[in-house]
Amino acid sequence: MAVRDGQQWLSQAIDSILTQTFSDFELLVIDDGSIDQTPEILAGYRARDQRLIVLTQAREGLVCALNRGLNAARGTLIARLDADDIALPDRLLAQTRFFRRHPDVVLLGAWAQVIDEQGQPKPKRLRPPIDRAKLARALAKQNPFIHSTVMFRTAAARDLGGYRRAFEAAEDYDLWLRLADKGEFAILPEVQIQYRQHDKNITKTKALRQLFSARLARMSREGRRTQGADPASALTAPPEWSRQSEGAFCDEWSRIYRLLELADPAIGREANPSSIDLRAISGQLSDLMPGERKFAQQALVNLLRNRVRPPGQSRWLLLALLFRLHPTRALRLLWRS
Repeated sequence: MAVRDGQQWLSQAIDSILTQTFSDFELLVIDDGSIDQTPEILAGYRARDQRLIVLTQAREGLVCALNRGLNAARGTLIARLDADDIALPDRLLAQTRFFRRHPDVVLLGAWAQVIDEQGQPKPKRLRPPIDRAKLARALAKQNPFIHSTVMFRTAAARDLGGYRRAFEAAEDYDLWLRLADKGEFAILPEVQIQYRQHDKNITKTKALRQLFSARLARMSREGRRTQGADPASALTAPPEWSRQSEGAFCDEWSRIYRLLELADPAIGREANPSSIDLRAISGQLSDLMPGERKFAQQALVNLLRNRVRPPGQSRWLLLALLFRLHPTRALRLLWRS
């Protein structure tokens, strides 16, 4: 469990683990430089239950925290839980039993019930497919594993080098793709987690970074399969789509993301729209994933609002691209604007 300034829901998350029906575990909590009451909360739990082990670091980020926990773990299996989620009482028991029965499985997820900030259930349940073929197809396109539901084999994750910082905001998806190439993966068809949705979950900027990193994770996997080498192996930090680096495997999609970031009006006001070559990237728009399409359409609407447009960004071209991506949503966005 990684946490930074998580005092609001941290106790609920910890309690849900310490009261599990399966008791043979250690709970590693990595405090990523919290400045609220998180350290005091952790110290209190540690004094009462020696199964809780606190590791600290100076705001080095989530990926570093997760790898610190991975390296320190003494168990053969690692279960993830975010500091704002809640594990149901039989979660650890059910998943450890599954691993004992399926020695070829290296990665296991489960279903989740969505809750609000007060812990009240929402109508939505997150149910990734349990059929192996359907799950594999889903994994090839997006991340079907809810991070807080995941349990994986410690040795397998360590052999792969753990989480990679270059895939920030989608570091979990990158690891799942690599684990899936190493062994079997599955979904336990039971709700084992209460997944909390709240305003602090994700910002527009983080959402775009998540989409970009997920895109790179899929490209990285394709490179491993077709070329026998990982094109992202040399990356030590998240690549910036605003920069052009000749020959980098992400350059083509960086060009697209320079358009997508204009979905944020604040960025659009500061950006130079003449750097967006719509005709050059129009052929790639059909390859966008649903989340990317939403950003692209909002970016095109924001460009339409500009009274002065650079050459090559005619109103008719912008409208044509907007409707090509999703006609119904295009009408809705234009109506609101």
